[in-house]
This record gives sequence, C-alpha cells and structure tokens, in this order.
Amino acid sequence: MITTTVLVPTETIFAGSQNIQSYLPPTFNDKDRFAKIQAILPEIDEMYKEYAEKNHFPGYAYGIIVDGQLAYSGGGGFIDLEKRTPATAKSMFRIASMTKSFTAMAILRLRDENKLKLDDPVDIYIPEIKNQQLTEDAPIITIRDLLTHSAGLPTDDPWADRKLNDTTEEFIALLKKGVFFSNTPGVAYEYSNLGYTMLGYIIKKVTGVSFAKFIDETIGLNGFSWDFTNVPAPQLVHGYRWIDESWKEEELLHDGVFGAMGGMITSVEAFSRYAALHLSAWPPRNDPETGRLKRSSIREMHQPWRFKELVVDKYPDGRERAVTSAYGYGLNWSRDDQGRVFVGHSGGLPGFGSNWFILPEYGVGVVLFANVTYAPTAKVNLDVLDKLIVAAQLNPRHLPPSNVLKERQNALVKLLPDWENAEASGIFADNFFLDHSISFLKQETINQFANAGEIISVGEMIPENQLRGHFILKGEKSDLRISFALSPENPALIQQYQIKEAEKNDFHEYREHRFQIQK
Repeated sequence: MITTTVLVPTETIFAGSQNIQSYLPPTFNDKDRFAKIQAILPEIDEMYKEYAEKNHFPGYAYGIIVDGQLAYSGGGGFIDLEKRTPATAKSMFRIASMTKSFTAMAILRLRDENKLKLDDPVDIYIPEIKNQQLTEDAPIITIRDLLTHSAGLPTDDPWADRKLNDTTEEFIALLKKGVFFSNTPGVAYEYSNLGYTMLGYIIKKVTGVSFAKFIDETIGLNGFSWDFTNVPAPQLVHGYRWIDESWKEEELLHDGVFGAMGGMITSVEAFSRYAALHLSAWPPRNDPETGRLKRSSIREMHQPWRFKELVVDKYPDGRERAVTSAYGYGLNWSRDDQGRVFVGHSGGLPGFGSNWFILPEYGVGVVLFANVTYAPTAKVNLDVLDKLIVAAQLNPRHLPPSNVLKERQNALVKLLPDWENAEASGIFADNFFLDHSISFLKQETINQFANAGEIISVGEMIPENQLRGHFILKGEKSDLRISFALSPENPALIQQYQIKEAEKNDFHEYREHRFQIQK
C-alpha cells in the first residue's frame, strides 16, 4: 500500500457535491508571457513586411492582441498612394466579410432576448422567399442555416461584392424574381453573402432599425463605420487592384443592404477591442457578465457547426501543417494537427483583404488589414501565430484539478497495489467491478509496480476536464500513468480506470512531489 502525505488543503468540499462555487477555471501559469512575446516582435514585423511586398500590398496594418488588449501594432505602405498617407493602426480599412461575425452576434443578441429563434423559418421574416426551393422534399430554410452557410445558396463572392450599395427595395425585388439554389438546405457548407444579407434584413424586420444601427448599439464599440463618407479623409483607406504591374484604384461603394455581409469599415486599433471581446468569453467561469452579449453566446459562435475541409500546407520553416476547418456563426473554426484551435474570419472585396484569428486557449490573437483586391491575409496570420507560440514558448491555460478528482485520486492511491477492501471503499461506480475483477486488477497492478520498482512520488492530478484525468507514479526503474474517469451521478464515482507505463509525452504537465511518499 502507498501511504501519502497530501500537500493540499484538507478542508475540501465533500466529494459528493459539485457546485458553482467549487469550480476553478483554467489559468495561465507563465507570468512572463508578454515579455517573451516582446522579444520576438522584430521578427513579426519582418514577416509582415516581406509578405506585404511579395503580395503587392499598397498599404497594410496589423495588431497583436494579448490578454485582452492590443499589445503591439505596426504597418507599412500607404492608404492613399496619391497623397502618400502612411498606413497605421488608426487607418480605417473596409474589412469585408469580417463583418459577418458582427451580424451573427446581433442575431444571437436577439435570440437571447427571445425576439427570434435560430430554428425559425426564414420566411417568417422574409415572406418573399416562401416556397422557393430546389427539390420537393427540401426543408424550410432556417436562421441557423443562414448563420452556418447551410441554406443551399451558391457561393457568390464576385457577384455580391459589387452590390454593397444596393437598396432594400432592390434586394426585395431580387428575392421576388426567385432565388436559385446549389444544394438543398442543411446538407452542405457553401459560403453565401446573400444569406448574410438576409440576416441583416431579418435584424431590421425584428428591431425596426437598420442592421447597422442595431449592431452599433449592440456591440457598443467606438471606431467603426459603415459608409466611407463618414470617415475622416486622413484616415480613410483607398483600395487598389494590382494589374499590369501597377496599382489601379478601386471604387468605394456606399453603405447599402448588402453591408451586413461585408460593409464594415474600421481600424486595427478599434477592431482589436472587438477581438478582445471574443477572447474575454474564455474560459467559462463564474465572473459577473460585463459585455453586451453573454459569454456563453460568444462561445457558441466559436463552435464548429458545419464542416468545411481538411487542408495540408507548410509553415515557413518547412514543417507540415494539417488543418481541419468548419464554420460557426459568422466565424471560421479550425484545429491544426497540434490540437490548437483558431477562431476568426477573412474578408475580401475589390480593393481590400483582411483576416483575424484568435486562439482562445492561448489568450492571443492577430489582425491584418491590406488595401489590395482580395489580399491573401490568412496564411501569414497563421504563420505569425505559430511563431508567437513556438518562439515565445506560449502554453495554453492550465486547468486545475477539481476537488472531486483530487479526492478520488487520494482514495485510489491508498488502495494500490493490492486493492485491499476496494469494493467497500465507496469510491467506485456500480459498473466498475462488473468490468474489472478484483483478481485481475490486483495482478495487473502488482506486475506494473514490479516493473516500476519502488514508488518514489505521486504526481498531481492532471485533469482533462472536471471528471476525467490522470496522474504519474514515479518509480525507481520506470514511471506509471494512472488515468480514471468519474460517473455523472451524485456523488461522482470512478467508472473507468487504467494503469500503464508512462510515455515521454505524459510528462509535459507532470508535477513531481505533489504528494510525498513516506518510506
């Protein structure tokens, strides 16, 4: 039997209870995060500069968001080639489809206020599309279908990009003429600007005010505009197209009904506050709500609601990168082959290209604006984020073990290796000894302990979530990994258990001597 001295408070909450007050959110353990990032900022500057030159950006501006604030910004080139006005973090770029998350956020605000439901048929609010469908058995299009680009509408970037200044009357006339579909609703992802224009119109039908006004009032951030005529001339970014080895200025369109899909104008400085709002939704916690949208609703936007694709490419240093992507509500979601989750969106219009990403579990984000037609901005932002994490050695938040996990660990350790009186211990769920015989458990554990040698220390519990995790027994000859999962009943009991020799990657969060072995 292993006897232990537990170096944790003894007045823990009884293992049978789980309540809001006992929840501990994950936190960053590295106090030097920002200093490490500062050290590599010159390399980040050079990455953006080289990429901008390679892709013929007349001007560009970028920002690095860390722990809820714009930690660093930069830029290069010009926002007006004729006047040679430098691009800065205060320059006002049209951000195109990055607008979509604002429209989605406004829809969720109305949902939270019980003014609509995400599964409402769209024709409740837009009767002009009633009975328009590809097949006889096609389901009715819902608001959720529009949010996730699942309404069966065709990809329409070139067409819709020239319609920003269309009026509501022109939009309704378009719908009355009939809409053509590429799929039936609910079966596939296909990006649709028309779909997000419909969402903007739904906002107007529900609230009685334009989507732009409602978004401004809902999000409540300064530094955003919808019509270029409202932007001070020294800050207004002019858009260009690179053609015949020179830049040709693109026409700026006025605000119209299609603006809900891509009409917003803002600066890196202002947009960083919006990115920080999204980062502030993580992690789930007990703090009072302070934003204009519930944190849970923002996190809902970040979920992968509709699968898109798997892409394989490379980082600048030659490492292969495989990314699975999906669409949330007005936002792209992706997970790379290292398990890192990215949330954000790109934008492209004649004269402009933009992108932003946040890594919720790392508390960092990047934003890049450029003023050339369909500027490819996503790849360099992914490369910059990888650089931040790898070179600055950033780690995701560390989830502390719940009280019930620690208490079950303490009790389990005392039973090893002979499992004496285990059935009477009260820490195992009803299924446990039906799935694992005492004789098998005892023999397996004794064999593993023999291979490991004398147990020197017991590592702290490394949680996967509130009810599942593992810990390391450090032995003289080798180390053992013990993992277990708890049942959902009250009290939560051990329903699953495994012991095996620890592998090298089991030690990335290993804390030696959390428990000290008494010899």
